[in-house]
Amino acid sequence: MRITVFTPTYNRAHILSNLYVSLKQQTFKDFEWVVVDDGSSDNTESIIQQFVQEKILDISYYKQVNGGKHRAVNHGLQVARGDLFFIVDSDDQLPPDSLQQVDYYYSTIEGDPSFAGVCGMKAHFDGRIVGAEYPFEILDSNSLDFVHKYKHYGDKAEVIRTEVFRQFPFPDYPGEKYCAESLVWNRIARQYKMRYFKRTIYLCEYLPDGLSQAFVKNKRKSPTYATQICSELLTSDVPFKVKIKNAISFWRYAPCLKTNNRPHIPFWALILAPVGYAVYLHDSASVK
Repeated sequence: MRITVFTPTYNRAHILSNLYVSLKQQTFKDFEWVVVDDGSSDNTESIIQQFVQEKILDISYYKQVNGGKHRAVNHGLQVARGDLFFIVDSDDQLPPDSLQQVDYYYSTIEGDPSFAGVCGMKAHFDGRIVGAEYPFEILDSNSLDFVHKYKHYGDKAEVIRTEVFRQFPFPDYPGEKYCAESLVWNRIARQYKMRYFKRTIYLCEYLPDGLSQAFVKNKRKSPTYATQICSELLTSDVPFKVKIKNAISFWRYAPCLKTNNRPHIPFWALILAPVGYAVYLHDSASVK
């Protein structure tokens, strides 16, 4: 099988049909849809079973105890049968030619072990590109250089070779449920590059209200993940100003750790502890 479209979901029964319709409309058919339900309390399971009974798509449904998206991704990787693994969130959709584009661009680098996969653009439902439109047709780069050297910010639609992704599962820190996907993307970038291509293959929408506060709140609740990401960027090939920012962020979330076994950081980053702690105090007063 060529592609595993993977969807982690939590209490999204009311909107899953939109994604399902977009998958039925795909011009490329050699794919499966794997859904991991992260402990939903709504009728997600019955909705998915209705889709299964239509026998239009190859659908696999699994339910787990609520543990966060990253644990759902690890579960999906264990059962995926596709050569490629494409994470598509439950409230998003794919344009009709999305998987056709993925298959085409992957075929141009297939067999080259230096590539982790391919990556297209995300757009809002009204057509506006998330971040900025690529000024190139194709670019081969690791994801860290793509952001920090070529200055392409904003979410992208990564499609990773399943065998590569399985080499980089999300770590499991007990009691923490939020881990930014960048932790794994950054680790993959140290060993593999991606082929970026100028096509929209993913449709999404971001709700503006409360996004920044939710982001900070999630990191404060999962400080091991937050500090681990910062720690690893401090020893990555990124501009020094990015390292300074991550040193501050490290100390911003380090006081939230419930253990003294914090991730290792370079000695120089200690001088930014007062700045990070000041931000931590501000968060404590403002984030509810």
